[in-house]
Amino acid sequence: MADTPSPERPEGPALRDVEPDDLHVYLRIRCDPVMMADLGGPLPRAGMAEKVAADVRLVAEGRALIKMIVPDPARPGDVAGSVTLWRDEEERRTEIGWTVLPEYQGRGLAKRATARVLELAREQGRWGAVHAFPAVQNAASNGVCRSLGFTLLGRTDVDFAGRILHCNHWVIDDAPAAEASNGAAPR
Repeated sequence: MADTPSPERPEGPALRDVEPDDLHVYLRIRCDPVMMADLGGPLPRAGMAEKVAADVRLVAEGRALIKMIVPDPARPGDVAGSVTLWRDEEERRTEIGWTVLPEYQGRGLAKRATARVLELAREQGRWGAVHAFPAVQNAASNGVCRSLGFTLLGRTDVDFAGRILHCNHWVIDDAPAAEASNGAAPR
């Protein structure tokens, strides 16, 4: 189901949960050399159907927010990209990442969609501080972090799909809101 803008929310693209039929989008995003240039190159096509199925399960279980960016709500099958928020259990932190297909870039979709997912996370009150790790050279994604109020902690190396990436480490701290809403310390 798509989230629709309300008077309290900024206007922007519609968002909907990832669905089994989104394999074609995953292939375009994850297996394309241009799209994956800042993430160490394209991923293999093999295993993408399983990745979509796993992501659909994560959303159904409430373990991640994986939102597809729908630029025109009248055409829900047209997807411009995605925003994913998940809990990295190994690092014990919440992370967010986004991607927008080339033909939709430069329209502010990543910023508006990421802002909406952060808003959803705050409303749920269980995600705490949210970390982002855009590649150092990815000016657009670093700009999204800066414009949404993330704090730059510095540079770090991140393992993504077995590849070491040189990233900026950003965080937006929502821990006080999470603690107040459920009485528990963030994990």
